[in-house]
Amino acid sequence: MSKFYYNEEQESYDAIVVGTGISGGWAAKELCENGLKTLVLERGPMVKHREDYPTANLDPWDFPHNGELPREKAARQEKQARTGYTVKAPHNFWFVDDIDHPYNETKRFDWMRGYHVGGRSIMWGRHSYRWSDLDFEANKNDGIAVDWPVRYKDIAPWYDKVESYIGVSGEALGLPQLPDGIFEPMMELNCVESHVREKVAEHFDGRVITAGRVAHINSDKQFDGDGRVRCQFRNRCIRGCPFGAYFSSVSSTLPAAERTGNMTLRPDSIVHEVIYDPDTQKATGVKVIDRETKEEFEFKAKVIFLCASAIASTSILMQSRSDRFPNGLGNDSDQLGRNIMDHHLNVGAAGKFDGFEDKYYKGRKPNGVYVPRFRNLGGSSNSDKFIRGYGYQGGAGRDNWEETVAELSYGKDFKEAILKPGGWSFGMGGFGEVLPYEDNRMTLDYDKLDQWGLPTITFDAELHENEWKMREDMKEQAVEMLTKAGIRDVEPYDEPGALGLGIHEMGTARMGRNPKTSVLNGNNQVHACKNVYVTDGAFMTSASCVNPSLTYMAFTARAAHHAAQELKKGNI
Repeated sequence: MSKFYYNEEQESYDAIVVGTGISGGWAAKELCENGLKTLVLERGPMVKHREDYPTANLDPWDFPHNGELPREKAARQEKQARTGYTVKAPHNFWFVDDIDHPYNETKRFDWMRGYHVGGRSIMWGRHSYRWSDLDFEANKNDGIAVDWPVRYKDIAPWYDKVESYIGVSGEALGLPQLPDGIFEPMMELNCVESHVREKVAEHFDGRVITAGRVAHINSDKQFDGDGRVRCQFRNRCIRGCPFGAYFSSVSSTLPAAERTGNMTLRPDSIVHEVIYDPDTQKATGVKVIDRETKEEFEFKAKVIFLCASAIASTSILMQSRSDRFPNGLGNDSDQLGRNIMDHHLNVGAAGKFDGFEDKYYKGRKPNGVYVPRFRNLGGSSNSDKFIRGYGYQGGAGRDNWEETVAELSYGKDFKEAILKPGGWSFGMGGFGEVLPYEDNRMTLDYDKLDQWGLPTITFDAELHENEWKMREDMKEQAVEMLTKAGIRDVEPYDEPGALGLGIHEMGTARMGRNPKTSVLNGNNQVHACKNVYVTDGAFMTSASCVNPSLTYMAFTARAAHHAAQELKKGNI
C-alpha cells in the first residue's frame, strides 16, 4: 500500500471516491476492477496494513497507568470517551481529537469518528448480519416515513458477493427475520454459553442463541487481500490486526483496488463540496482542502461516490450549494440531514452461574453470543406497546482473581486464590431499532467554523416513545431468559446514554421512490444529479435492529456495478 500516496495525480478521473472506510474501500475496489481510473480521497493520514498498528502486539503491562490516558490527553477526547472504551491507551489514537474536530449539540449526540485511511473499518465491532424483507417492508407496512425502493431479492446477490470476499463466521439458522449467508465456521460457544443456549431453547419458542456473525476468517481458506489469515483469538481487534483476520479496508479492499493499477489514493484531503454544472445537470468534481497545508484543490471526475460516513457525506452535500440547490446538492425534498437513526443499547441484564468449575475456554475469543430478533414477528411475538424489534449481544466468561481481593487481602489464602479463575458470569445487552423521525436532524453552523474554515455540525436528535417502550421489554426479557437459564443474582440495567453511542449513525440522505420525499433513488443515486452516489449509512431509509455494515457493503458493491454500467452506456 505504500505506493498509494505516491501515484501521480491526474487532472481528471473516471470516478472519485470520498472516504476509505467500509463503504469507500468497497467502492474503490469495485470501480477499479470495472476498469475505472479512480481517485480515492481520505481526510486523514495514511495507514499502512501491519506497519501502522503501533500497539497490536503490546501486552497490558506495556501501557502506563493501566491503559488510562493522562488527564490532559483525555481532556482532548471528552466526547470520544462517552463510549467508555474508545479512549484507552491501546487504541485511542484511532479516534479523533474533539478539540481539533468540534461539533455542537442541541441535544447530546455521541459522534465517534476515525479520520485515517481505513476509517472505522479498523475499529468496527465486525458483527455482520443480513436484512430481510421484514426490514425492507417495515416502513411501508407501518405507514412510517417512506418505503424502501428495494427488497431483499435485489440485495441478496450482493450480500453473497460481500460475504464470500470478506469472510463471515456464523451458523445457519433458517430464520426468516435473519437470512442465512455464506459463512466461515462458527466461533464455538463456551460451556456456559452452550448451557444458556439449551435452556433458552427449552423455555422459549422461537428464541435462538447463536454465535455472533462476525467478519473474521475462521478457517484455512485463502481470502483475497494483503496476506489475510485466520483469526488468532487475541481479541485485540480494535488496535488493528496484523494478521488481517478480520475485514478492514486496509487489509482487503484497498489492496485489491491497488492491484488493478487504476487507483490513486490521496490522504490528508478534506472534501467539502461537490461541484455541480447546471448546464449538464451533473457533478463535475469535488473541492478539497489539504489537511496539513490548507491548500485548496479541485479534482474532476465523471462519477462521484460519497462514502465519508453518514454525517460527513451529508455535510458535504449540504455544503454543495448553488443556484439550483440553494439548500444543498439534491435537497429538493428537504430531507438532507433529517431522519438520523442509530441503534439504542446499554440495556439488558447480567448475573452469575454456578457450575462448570472444571471448565475454561481457549484463547481470547473476539466474539460472544447473539440472540436474533423475536419481537413483532407475528402471533404471540407481537407487542402492543411498541413496533419493530431488537436483538441481544453478550456472552459468558470467568471472573479473575480481582473478585477475591476484598476478602483475601493478604497471606496464604490470598496467594492461592489469585492462581485460580473466578466464577462464571453471563451478560446480554440489547440493540434496538430506532425509527426514522424527521425532527431528529443535523444542521450546519456557519458561525462556528473549524480550523479549515468549514461549518461545524449541530445535532438535535433523541430517542422517542417507541424506543423507550422497547427498552422496558428489552430489560424484562433479558432478566426472564437469564433467570430461566439458571443464572443467579440477575441484575437488570438500563443506561440509555444518547443517539450516536451505537456508532451506527444513518439515514441523513435517505433513499426512496419519490424525489419529493427522499434524496436518493434505489440505485443510491442523487435523484436530481445522477452521477453522484451515496453508499454509506446516509442512504438508509430505516435502521432494522442489526449491525448495518454488511448492508452498507452490499449496497456499495451494487451501486458501483451500476455506475460502471451506466458510464459505459453513456447515461451518466
